[in-house]
Amino acid sequence: MELSQDGYLLRIFIGESDRYEGRPLYEAIVHKARAFPLAGATVLRGPMGFGAKSHLHTAKVLRLSEDLPIVIEIVDNKQKIDAFLPVIDRMIGDGLVTLEKVQVIHYRTRQTDQT
Repeated sequence: MELSQDGYLLRIFIGESDRYEGRPLYEAIVHKARAFPLAGATVLRGPMGFGAKSHLHTAKVLRLSEDLPIVIEIVDNKQKIDAFLPVIDRMIGDGLVTLEKVQVIHYRTRQTDQT
């Protein structure tokens, strides 16, 4: 898959306990992105955060949260990201979705010697 220098970063902020069709929402989003197919996705788990309701989620030992912040980052071209947005809209209840233009420096895989 090729990705031009001008890409877009779709960033999705949700909670770790959010679900979609019986499984973690972050897993469902990554699987949908892969099937779409988008260039790549990464899930990041945050040790602390809060959202629209200002409820603090933290991984501190004395206040262990089972709903830590999750950020999913997906990069591809504008057309593919725009086509994927309605899919995300149907999947997410509470959360935040952002989009920003990014400059792709490298998008490649190491070639293995097949001799």
